[in-house]
Amino acid sequence: MTTITPLAIPDVLLITPRRHGDARGWFSETWSVKALAGSPADTTFVQDNQAFSAQKGTLRGLHFQKPPAAQGKLIRALRGVVFDVAVDIRTGSPTFGQWVSAELTAEGGEQLWVPRGFAHAYCTVSDDCEIFYKVDGPYAPEAEGGIAWDDPDLAIPWPLEGTPVLSAKDQALPRLKDLGPTGF
Repeated sequence: MTTITPLAIPDVLLITPRRHGDARGWFSETWSVKALAGSPADTTFVQDNQAFSAQKGTLRGLHFQKPPAAQGKLIRALRGVVFDVAVDIRTGSPTFGQWVSAELTAEGGEQLWVPRGFAHAYCTVSDDCEIFYKVDGPYAPEAEGGIAWDDPDLAIPWPLEGTPVLSAKDQALPRLKDLGPTGF
């Protein structure tokens, strides 16, 4: 049975599918319409994505897509360990500007449901991390947005030993207070 645990922001879910093991290894249903029916993650996925980060301390995000091209994401680690974060950017939400996190491990099979209206990021806690995520909206570069990973108003305690490995794009993202309207 899949375990679904709402985090401190209840629309963000930690989903842990059950693993059935024997001497050969294990089997798990990593996504099931039946298991997620009626939950905030009850959606139709349209695209699967996979990313590899070679170095511990690689940080990707905080990213989102603006409406009408917003995306919900179901993220899991295929290899290694990541610190995964969701920040509420829904205007008028009682949890606007708040964040939640979860550690996702290949060993444990945990997944994080990040709904539309949230910025998402992850930081690799080990070398050679590979993540897989399903999205419920297609990629639309014209709708991309982001928030600085080190926004002092968010004060996310990233598990870093020094400076993170960042893309040029992620180095130039604005603070949440400077973001302007997102459409959520």
